[in-house]
Amino acid sequence: MQRLKQQRKTVMTKHILVAGKLHPSALRVLDSAEGVSFDYVPDADPTAYLPLLPKAQGLVLRTQTLNAAHIATAPDLQIVSRHGVGYDAVDVPALTQRGIPLAIVGDVNSRTVAEHAMLLLLAASRCLVKSVTGFRAGDWAQRNMFEPRELYGKTLLIVGYGRIGRHLAQMAKAFGVHVLAYDPYLGADHFAGAEQVADISTGLKRADLVSLHIPKADGPILGAAELALLSAHAVVVNTARGGLIDEPALAQALKEGRLGAAGLDVLEVEPPSYDHPLFGLDNAIITPHAAGLTEECAERMGMVSVQNVLDYFAETLNPDLVVNGPF
Repeated sequence: MQRLKQQRKTVMTKHILVAGKLHPSALRVLDSAEGVSFDYVPDADPTAYLPLLPKAQGLVLRTQTLNAAHIATAPDLQIVSRHGVGYDAVDVPALTQRGIPLAIVGDVNSRTVAEHAMLLLLAASRCLVKSVTGFRAGDWAQRNMFEPRELYGKTLLIVGYGRIGRHLAQMAKAFGVHVLAYDPYLGADHFAGAEQVADISTGLKRADLVSLHIPKADGPILGAAELALLSAHAVVVNTARGGLIDEPALAQALKEGRLGAAGLDVLEVEPPSYDHPLFGLDNAIITPHAAGLTEECAERMGMVSVQNVLDYFAETLNPDLVVNGPF
């Protein structure tokens, strides 16, 4: 009887591959789950997980690329769960063709990312990097340059007024900031807390501050022509996707004093080469695509991304978290 039970358990076991470092709480969920085994590849090398992909039935994916060629090596793959809400690096049509759902974590990081955007707006406006590095170099007199600018009374243009944009609007208004919002995909009744602008150019001409919260586009939405619409003291922040800003044009505007400062959490190529034109500029703050990676948010994303796979095998996966299908 015991032998039959063991055989039945072996047949029912599902194998999961975790590609990328997860919060320990998420790993404990996998450790305690019945009927599953898993491989864990926390290696930062984006290709390190690929040798183990052929035997996976479920895949939890951090930031690695998953293309059609990779998917073709995984004949038993049934479910992919992204540790986040974006899926630019995943070949969704290739998954859909195989009938494989792609799940995301839903609204677990919107407030966290909005906080980071607010942090960059504040730090860039107050010349934080220049102030800290100057102080450490012994330049106490820099305080008399009067370069930092307040947020109070300024106008912020939020491009993309989804959950993150709305959270940011609330935070900015607490600082006495007037909020404009541009989002061509929303009706007029979805702009509570902000003044809707009809087009991005109009908003840029009025803005002291700009924050981007839209999906990846075919090309930059802020190129040289758009940056030229901003005032010389303006601050531009991007916590959305790399490539939304023409980075060489941004660097040139910052160097020439045609733009006040920038705060970027995302870059077109990640990780970047260290001859990047924005590096070394004291009016450019760059963080390593970490807006959603607080202790609390990393735990939430890890838990949901793992649970999505387990729920799929249990036939209880929330369809609202699936970005392709239905199947």
